[in-house]
Formats: sequence, C-alpha cells, structure tokens
Amino acid sequence: MEYHMQKTYYKTASLIANSCKAISLLADQTAEAANFAHDYGSNLGLAFQLIDDVLDFTGTSASLGKDSLSDIHHGIVTAPSLFAMEEYPELPPVVDCGFEDPKNVDLALQYLWKSHGIQRVKELAKEHADRAAASIDLLVEQWQSRERIAACPHRSDTHRHYRNQVI
Repeated sequence: MEYHMQKTYYKTASLIANSCKAISLLADQTAEAANFAHDYGSNLGLAFQLIDDVLDFTGTSASLGKDSLSDIHHGIVTAPSLFAMEEYPELPPVVDCGFEDPKNVDLALQYLWKSHGIQRVKELAKEHADRAAASIDLLVEQWQSRERIAACPHRSDTHRHYRNQVI
C-alpha cells in the first residue's frame, strides 16, 4: 500500500501539488504559503485518485466515461484490491497469476466485495481531504495575517521594512 500511495503521488497528486505551489509562488506568496499550497494540492490529489479507484468498482460506465472495472481488467491493482489482499491472504496468489483469465477477475472481485477494501479507501480519501482542508485553513490564516499587517496604520518604517523582507 505504501508503494501504491507513492505511485499515486507521482501519477496524480504531484501535478496538483506542484501546480498549487507554482500559483502561490507566482502570486508572490511566502515560502510558507507555497508549502501550504503544495500540501493542499498533494492531499487533494491523493484523495481524488483514491476516490477514482473506488469509482472504478462502484461507478457506472456512463458516469465514469469509461468501462467500470477497467483497472482490474487491465491488470491494474488499486487501493481497494490492496486492502482486500490484506484481509484475504488467498487473494494475492490470484492477483499474482494475472487477470488474463476471466476466472481470476471474478475470483478477485468476489474477495473485493466481501472485504472492507472500498470502505477503507473511502476513509483514507477522507483523511487526505481533511488534511487538504487543514492546509487551506492555514493558508487563509496566513493571508489574513498579512492583510492585518498591511492594514496597520501605525507601522514604523522599521516594521514596514521587516514586513517587506518577510512577505
């Protein structure tokens, strides 16, 4: 699962994370704000991809814009299957045999539906969504703090110089 999350970061979340960070830097925000933006994008991207993994099993072809169960039919093992393999030690050998044989796909799906894999992935996605929300809260707090400093009418020139160095 650790490898899958790392792969998911590099596949999806890093694009969103680095895009958010770039926007922050282009908007002349602080390095701390850029890091909050990166954390937001990273967690948003992970949550997005985890839910995409779930939808491959639970969505319809019409809602997905592609065939449902396409990942497993293409031999791609995603988070729900990984959690199911933790629950059912009989499942990894089936996965190792590959999914060219439709019987292996059917057997893997039977284990998946019996498992708590989909629920565990939803919970993990919620954790990442909550982390993304917390990063946004920190980013907003920082922006509000900058606005309060900028709006202070009784700043000294020293304070103004210091503020310009920090921001």
